[in-house]
Amino acid sequence: MRDPGLSEAIRAAGGVSELARQIGISQPSVSNWARIPAERVVSVEAVTGVDRTVLRPDLYGATRIQPDDVDAARAQEYALLATLLMRAPDIALLSKLSRLRADPSPLGLAHAALAEAAEINTADSVAREYFDLFIGLGRGELLPYGSYYLTGFLHERPLARLREDLARFGIARGEGVVEPEDHAGILCEIMSGLASGQLSAPAGADRLIFEKHLKPWIGRFFADLENAEAANFYKRVGALGRSFMEIEKEAFDLPT
Repeated sequence: MRDPGLSEAIRAAGGVSELARQIGISQPSVSNWARIPAERVVSVEAVTGVDRTVLRPDLYGATRIQPDDVDAARAQEYALLATLLMRAPDIALLSKLSRLRADPSPLGLAHAALAEAAEINTADSVAREYFDLFIGLGRGELLPYGSYYLTGFLHERPLARLREDLARFGIARGEGVVEPEDHAGILCEIMSGLASGQLSAPAGADRLIFEKHLKPWIGRFFADLENAEAANFYKRVGALGRSFMEIEKEAFDLPT
């Protein structure tokens, strides 16, 4: 069933075929839409004249983050990435992800794309995808470790340097955690704890950890995830991570 925004766009364009022609895609693609994909909203608005708040009110009517909420929002973003990188989402998490709200920013559109992927994928299919990407028979398509991205090998000097900094801040690996601390998911979990204050550390610890131990490689990892052969649902996770890390880099580059 088409949502009201898509129906209005089709009416304004003069039909499904005409809307498809005007935005330069095939008619079957538009016919298969239940709602306008996040990445098509701007182009549909341009050709139909229907405001984006009508086309996708779930995206363009969202409440913007206030300055006092920035660290809490950062912590939530890191926590989401940590969860998705450490394990495949179950049915309950996919259901929650499908209800993610967004805004018109690049990060907001990445949220919307992830929500759509969560809505159309099953827990079983995402679990298989996770296995192919990160575990595999022998090894997965990607190795999400800082040491590997920086040296080509696991458990190298970048991991030792990270452990030294974590020890200096009194941050220890949790009981039962088998992955090394330079795993992308664990680093996101650490950053979430620092941003939220759940991990007690001196002011500026999150900046140091990001600058030394994420910035040199984490963007490349998320770009690789976004373009991985086995990625479908996780392609959206890669896009979200890449967008968020760009925001973090720009924020930390600002003079203090």
